[in-house]
Amino acid sequence: MAEQKPGIPKGTRDFSPDEMIRRNYIFDTIRMVFQKYGYFPIETPAMENLMTLTGKSGEEADKLLFRILNSGNYLSGVSEKDISIDNLTGLTSKICEKGLRYDLTVPFARYVVQHRNDITFPFKRYQIQPVWRADKPQRGRYREFYQCDVDVIGSDSLLNEVELIQIINEVFGKLSLGVVIKLNNRKILTGISEMIGAPDKFQDITIALDKLEKTGIENVVKELLEKGLSQQAVDKLKPVLFMEGDHPEKSKQLKNILTGSETGLAGIHEMDFIFDRLDDTGLSGSCELDLTLARGLNYYTGTIIEVQARDAAIGSICGGGRYDDLTGIFGLPDVSGVGVSFGADRIYDVLLSLGLFPEKSGLTSRVLFINFGEKEERYCLGTVNRLRQADIPCELYPDRAKLKKQMKYADQKQVPFVVLIGENEMANNYLTIKNMSTGEQKQLTVEELIEMMR
Repeated sequence: MAEQKPGIPKGTRDFSPDEMIRRNYIFDTIRMVFQKYGYFPIETPAMENLMTLTGKSGEEADKLLFRILNSGNYLSGVSEKDISIDNLTGLTSKICEKGLRYDLTVPFARYVVQHRNDITFPFKRYQIQPVWRADKPQRGRYREFYQCDVDVIGSDSLLNEVELIQIINEVFGKLSLGVVIKLNNRKILTGISEMIGAPDKFQDITIALDKLEKTGIENVVKELLEKGLSQQAVDKLKPVLFMEGDHPEKSKQLKNILTGSETGLAGIHEMDFIFDRLDDTGLSGSCELDLTLARGLNYYTGTIIEVQARDAAIGSICGGGRYDDLTGIFGLPDVSGVGVSFGADRIYDVLLSLGLFPEKSGLTSRVLFINFGEKEERYCLGTVNRLRQADIPCELYPDRAKLKKQMKYADQKQVPFVVLIGENEMANNYLTIKNMSTGEQKQLTVEELIEMMR
């Protein structure tokens, strides 16, 4: 029998040390900014009950859920009639009670309802965890990936949207990544669907528009026509979506176009408020009103946000929006929230392709102590401990191997300094330090080495 080669599922990845160090650089940067703005961390289980996950994000999202087979005899209670191609949905409901989370927002809404007596509203939380989607793997799109979510729930104030945009701007500023922050409002899209005479097709319009970047306008139009929109409605829709001008110009035009839609005008008013407050923060120039932005998830009700890198064609690297009653599905109505999610994996790909990771982000130990033998090994242990107490990452080579092998180890791990301690060093209480970049060697005391490392 041929030996089976090990592998991992498509759309998932292993992360080696250098990759993890870079990923942690992203996570640490994002976490630091979240905490600066007063957000607290939570975590939720990787799997949720399917009744929690399904029917919240839309039909498209439900199709991409990874379902988990029930434990034990999962076919117990399943009849031959149930096992048929025509009854896949019914069969799945009988053999699967749980699924891997599709995003972090729905589990967060469940968490808020379940713990509502233990949290203070408005509740500001952040969450950095993996999510899973049964999507077709491609560049920038994985089946397992991390999201870095930041949400505030229990407040209707649009100042929350302004603060989230400030967070977005600061995170990408610290990562030295130029971005475009695109804004829209689902109420404006509702007004547009009313204006073209297709208010009942709102969900179809948003789902199709959400694929615009991936499939192009021709395929979006084709999908809308297949969903029952008339050619006349599509002809009215296109010039509004691709309206030109800055926010004040678009706002003025929209007020004239949507004059008969109370909901549409409310959305325009909300956008005017947000852009006015962004003027006060000096960030309005970093944002644009993009009427093609839809965000296909059903739970969004107001402001929607999407961020794209200026110098990399990889799609959205951050997105989110306002949801007015997501908790109502779980029995806690009229609790509004808003949040955004940073796509850590796409951000990683962009930073790597643009060479934006700091050089030192790949370093671990800064000092390697060479192991010459038992006496030297025991002497080194105390010195290594003193450096670690001074918060200097260092290590002692564990084996009494040849010097060439130990130096190769330091070189491959990109350790910048090597410490050599032999008979003379122990007798005279000093260390020989070798700079691995220049080859220069010098003698220092432990105190002088600590000072140099600092």
